[in-house]
Amino acid sequence: MADLAVSTPARDTGATQDRVLQILLGAALMLCLAKPVLPDFLVRLPEAWIPPLAQWLDYFFNVIVIDTLHINQLTRWFAEGPLDFLLGATANLLEGKYRWPYLDDPLPWSSIAAVAAVIGYYLGGWKMALLAGGTFVWTAVMGQWEITMQTLSVLAVAAPLGFAIGLVTGIAAWKWKAFDNAIKPLLAVMQTLPFYTYLLPAVIFFKVGPTAGAIATTIYATPPMILMTTIGLKKVPPEIVEAGKMAGSTRWQMLTRVFIPSARTEILVGVNQVIMLCLAMVVLTAFIGMPGLGGKLLAMMNSFKLGRSFEIGITIVLVAIMLDQLSKAWVVKLPEHHERGTPWYIRHKYLVLALVLFAGFFGLAQVVEYFDEVGRRQSLSVGREMDKIIKWVLDIDLIQAITGGIRYVLNVWVLIPFRNALLWIPTSAFILLMVAFAWGVGGKRPAIYAAVFFTIIAFTGWWDRSVITLYSVISAVILSMFIGIPLGIFAARSAKWSRRMLIICDTAQTFPSFIYLLPAIMLFGVSDVTVVLSIVIFTTVPLTRYTIEGLRGVPPEMTEAADMSGATKRQKLLSVQLPLAMPTMAVGFNQAIMFAFFMVIIAAFIGTQDLGQELQRTLAGTDLGKNFVLGINVSLMALTFDMALTRWAAKRKEALGLG
Repeated sequence: MADLAVSTPARDTGATQDRVLQILLGAALMLCLAKPVLPDFLVRLPEAWIPPLAQWLDYFFNVIVIDTLHINQLTRWFAEGPLDFLLGATANLLEGKYRWPYLDDPLPWSSIAAVAAVIGYYLGGWKMALLAGGTFVWTAVMGQWEITMQTLSVLAVAAPLGFAIGLVTGIAAWKWKAFDNAIKPLLAVMQTLPFYTYLLPAVIFFKVGPTAGAIATTIYATPPMILMTTIGLKKVPPEIVEAGKMAGSTRWQMLTRVFIPSARTEILVGVNQVIMLCLAMVVLTAFIGMPGLGGKLLAMMNSFKLGRSFEIGITIVLVAIMLDQLSKAWVVKLPEHHERGTPWYIRHKYLVLALVLFAGFFGLAQVVEYFDEVGRRQSLSVGREMDKIIKWVLDIDLIQAITGGIRYVLNVWVLIPFRNALLWIPTSAFILLMVAFAWGVGGKRPAIYAAVFFTIIAFTGWWDRSVITLYSVISAVILSMFIGIPLGIFAARSAKWSRRMLIICDTAQTFPSFIYLLPAIMLFGVSDVTVVLSIVIFTTVPLTRYTIEGLRGVPPEMTEAADMSGATKRQKLLSVQLPLAMPTMAVGFNQAIMFAFFMVIIAAFIGTQDLGQELQRTLAGTDLGKNFVLGINVSLMALTFDMALTRWAAKRKEALGLG
């Protein structure tokens, strides 16, 4: 009887949820069937009902922020003063821009490669040394040193700024709960805003060029540092805190010698994320004229020089992997301790070695020009030859038949009908469908947010563009499910394949998003199929990764019980392993959807009809209000899915007793 009493409320709640879901779906269906006789405002909101949000925001930014508060004077002073000085210093050291410290030439590539190899060896041994030093050797001998240094000179300023701002803000959020509660929604929105929304304000409020790129990059990369700092400080064990207080530490000593050292791992994870997001963003700042790897890649892709694009893509990937692996090694690297009286050169042997090698290669570069700078004629670049090979391969009849067939089937039978179907649905019915999705997956609270968010989108006047954006995201995620989940299930069957596949996924997740456009453009040219397939490549990675982690994390006793009951492999997978792995797999679905929203905006570069295309157009002018409205639309759609899936994963874990 006690069991019955406990289970009845749960059944009643489930039945109520099902009834509400049926009502929502039924109402949406009725609105669709009644479309021919529906009032116009239920099909699409009349233009007269659309408030001029963009104009209001333009007025706010131009009149209040700029003309009244003169914020732009402060930002321009910072851009033309301290920030320009820092960027000038790094540019002089790495590129030779003849600013402070007024070196006649940039540092030799061989000296930088040698120091990178020493840092790699200190953090992770010979393999890391080969990766770090080899990456710089590659960029030099392939004739890409200058553009790589243009990118890294901005990264060298943006990443420390992002770290410092994130650390201070994270400490403040940990210290004051009211501040933490206030910035959490802002951080959630910032992490879902499309990157174009960061670029235009940076151009308007800061000087065009590297300064705008550095600011956009810093702001974009700061949120994870704030979150990881806050998490790390909150996790400091109480006994460590008590020990610090008993030792008579002041507040400053408690912070700097107790809390921050104890949260070292989480803070360094935040540093890793800052570095990777900075690299991703500094490549994308090519859209506002930022020179470097991104600018060169954009120029090559615009000219359809895919061989040279591929070479630059390899460089970006190598730099990304190197920075990712070095920063991850720093996370797990424990501080070294020496006995009292140990000579200085022994305690700092890696620093001494780096200085000796730097000086040695610097001297060698003065004698042998190749070790100072690799000229265009001396480089090993085969980009032009690769252009010819790629063009020849793509002209093969069989390749054209295969890619043409895939393009035709996906376009004519899948993508265009799906897009047209979504656009045909009345706005009111579409909102109810999104509310039904959020209700069925996450429950009451996500459903309320879905209703509010999609109603706001309807009143921005960009409904059809938003639906097309959503169509690309949904299409790509569904297609990537058919690839990523089976791949994850296959790899999860053995520890060896799981390990190999996770390494591949870890590596692929370090790639800047631009890279995923290359294979899609090579095979399918410029079309809707290219957009969707580039997103598919990007989103397959988290689905595969979290499927493996979810299945490998199933308790062994559960699978043993299934084996003892005589279950087949199929039954064990469908009835035991997948249900228990679903909370972890939900994280993969969530990441895939977030990645898809990010990638669909980047894919506007190759021509789309969605919000990304409109966002890209705003960069040509000063439509800051329109830019912000479009960005918020993308953010609201992404937040709808994020809240629903996060809530579902939490409820599922609770139901399974996993957390």
